[in-house]
Amino acid sequence: MPFTPHRPIDCEQDDGSSSSPLLTKALRLEAVPEEDADIDEAEFEALPLGNLKARRRRARKNTLSRRSRLNDLCRSLWACRHVYCNIRPLSRRAVICRAVKRPFWGLVILLGLLRLVSFVWSGLVYLFPDDLDARLDAWVFPAGRPSIFSHWTTHGVVPVRCHSHNDYWRDVPLHSALNAGCIGVEADIWLSGDDLLVGHTPFTLHHEVTLQSLYLSPLLDLLQKHNTRSSQLEPVHQDGTPRAGVFANDPTQTLTLLIDFKGNEQEYWTHLVDQLQPLRDGGYLTYFNGSDIIPQPITIVATGDAPFHHITANETYRDIFYDAPLDKLPLPNSLPLGSEPDSSPQAPPVYTSENSYYASVDFRKTVGSLVRNRFSQEQLRLVRAQIEAAHARGLKVRYWGTPSWPRGLRNHVWHVLVREGVDLINVDDLREATRQDWRKHRSWFF
Repeated sequence: MPFTPHRPIDCEQDDGSSSSPLLTKALRLEAVPEEDADIDEAEFEALPLGNLKARRRRARKNTLSRRSRLNDLCRSLWACRHVYCNIRPLSRRAVICRAVKRPFWGLVILLGLLRLVSFVWSGLVYLFPDDLDARLDAWVFPAGRPSIFSHWTTHGVVPVRCHSHNDYWRDVPLHSALNAGCIGVEADIWLSGDDLLVGHTPFTLHHEVTLQSLYLSPLLDLLQKHNTRSSQLEPVHQDGTPRAGVFANDPTQTLTLLIDFKGNEQEYWTHLVDQLQPLRDGGYLTYFNGSDIIPQPITIVATGDAPFHHITANETYRDIFYDAPLDKLPLPNSLPLGSEPDSSPQAPPVYTSENSYYASVDFRKTVGSLVRNRFSQEQLRLVRAQIEAAHARGLKVRYWGTPSWPRGLRNHVWHVLVREGVDLINVDDLREATRQDWRKHRSWFF
């Protein structure tokens, strides 16, 4: 074949058309500067999608790899490492090894988790005890019984000298106080038509929230259950004999129902006397027979605008007693504190155990504020004198309006009042009051 010398290729022909499309495209790309080159966006739009799909495939592969490693780890933990068990997995030795090892390690892990949960819960209780108690109202059993071994709804409850202030505000009125151990509850009554409604103000009243529905009927049902003979060893109840009360630990403990009259009309007194008739017929009301006080499971005490003259009108029988004003009682002559008694020392006292049960007063009005969160010597002398004056007349002392915040001051006031001989602590916080561990500060929050 004859040799043909190389001939240069003409890029363009005479007619101006391209001799080679591929070469023309290459020359066109070389002729365009890099900074001014127009990049086809359609070609590069597919690149991020491809990269995203690739990343998803790699992530899926890594996830499967991690799951595989985790499964291998679990299998390694549960698998037997004995060579004989792996060679003969169905042998008796291998079966026993698996049956012992797996439950053992499962129990260890379960106990470890329970221990961790217990540690965390103990820390929360230590740091925030009062806040947890406010959320966990554990003692509320409205109509049931907390123990299968007793028909008493207060099984295991220890009576405590606390008075449930404005008890109708509780989640379950009456039952919350009883299951906390309080021996006194309070209800404000308003006359509406032919019924006595319970509430703090007229705006909070409801026709179904009555003294009968919240307190009198539940107490009657409770006492009838407790005084129904359930065994041959239970004593037979006869007329005049004491009935069993509401507390299983101390059936002789009376429950005080303090009724705050929001009016002194004659109708208030008439309706209250009529609604107490079922409890009166059952022999459940503490009464005065003209010479002695006969204690029974329920003691009715009237306060507020209650008519004192109606209470003392009957001199031979009374089952409604008065809440005497503690600051009006004549103080002992040996402790003059600048308070002028209403009657002379020689005159017989107006308020006695025959017509009154409580002797109450506003703490802030009588004792005043505590400077530096401490009782002064003058305040302590006044408290001691008032307690002595009430006890000399057979009355139980109750201070209402005590400080509720800060908690350290509240607990200090409770501790001092109980130490000095106050019979009942007027409380809003049932759980904290029933602890009776008031010298310790039980929360980070004041």
